[in-house]
Amino acid sequence: MKITVKESVPSGRVCAPPSKSFAHRALILGAFSEKSIIKNIAFSDDVSATVSCLERLGAEVKRGEDFVEIGGLRTENIKENTELFCNESGSTLRFLIPICLLSGKKITLAGTKKLISRPLFEYEKICRKSGFLFEKTENSVTVCGNLKIGCYSLNGDVSSQYITGFLLALCLLNGESKLIFNAETQSRPYIDITLDTMRDFGIKVCENRNEITVFGGKPKSREYIVEGDASNAAYIEAFDFLGDVSVDGLNRKTVQGDIVYKQFFDELKNGKKNFDLKNFPDLAPVMFSACCLAGGGKFIGIKRLRFKESDRLQTMAEELKKFGVTVDYDENSATVNAENISAPEMTLCSHNDHRIVMALTVLAAKFGGEIEGAQAVEKSFPDFFEKCREIGIKITENA
Repeated sequence: MKITVKESVPSGRVCAPPSKSFAHRALILGAFSEKSIIKNIAFSDDVSATVSCLERLGAEVKRGEDFVEIGGLRTENIKENTELFCNESGSTLRFLIPICLLSGKKITLAGTKKLISRPLFEYEKICRKSGFLFEKTENSVTVCGNLKIGCYSLNGDVSSQYITGFLLALCLLNGESKLIFNAETQSRPYIDITLDTMRDFGIKVCENRNEITVFGGKPKSREYIVEGDASNAAYIEAFDFLGDVSVDGLNRKTVQGDIVYKQFFDELKNGKKNFDLKNFPDLAPVMFSACCLAGGGKFIGIKRLRFKESDRLQTMAEELKKFGVTVDYDENSATVNAENISAPEMTLCSHNDHRIVMALTVLAAKFGGEIEGAQAVEKSFPDFFEKCREIGIKITENA
């Protein structure tokens, strides 16, 4: 799908979309309760992938317009040779691999070639060490193992999703387990989201900076309301650089690290040019766009951008060049030079990456432009364009 965005002066208030991060975790924990209701769900492609996989594993699932009733999943009832389709959801894949290793059954997790190409070596390392099956092809990963309570060590400097996956698995085992991880773990706030959700489902955890003790057991049944998504809210509130826009419905006491976007935007408007995004990689595309509107900027802590839905560092450099913006970058830093920014003369490309689409829409609302592959927003924020129109962004869609 191609969209055309015309120059717009945005104004208004919109409600934040539900948090994808909290939804994944609540759905998994709810699946292992007797029966829970997870409310305020947005059925993005990623969240839908997690729901479908849990149902394939044996959870009883009832979908509503904005809720999921889920429960009854037992690892001992998972069937041999179960096949799961994770689509393009890194969270679904990385969270469910350790859970599949609880069953002692051979399970195949399939997905797009791009998804399976993303790093999984921490899981492979543990499987090899434990004598578990771990077979990887271009489009799938097949595992088989019988994970037990114990002490495990993980390197988290590539993705906190490894740690979340293991925490979710260990909390389902009856007994005490310990997870030790690299103190330089990337995106530590996402681990905090995991621990927060586990506690909400009655799981006891004790934590130090790089060590977490989990007292496992059956998650409690409950009614759980997913809070607003700070990561995606940033891509709406970035339009405030062009007008007067704000986002409601965020938990101001949230453990979501990406709530820092509000501070970052204020600092940009007040002339700050240097930002460390090590713990906030999902904000990188929108920060690149925002700094273009604020005269340029410099970023460090961005090496993980190469392992997202696209190589977001290279992708943003390519697309911003169409606006006359140059991006000088190396492995872990980038300088955005926006002195010559202007309307793009070429069609912009999504690179099949939801956050690239949203970041480019912000710039296109300033200068006008077309974006090819805009349907990528379905991955995390299916009503993004509707929210844009609510604040006066002029967008037309073409098949």
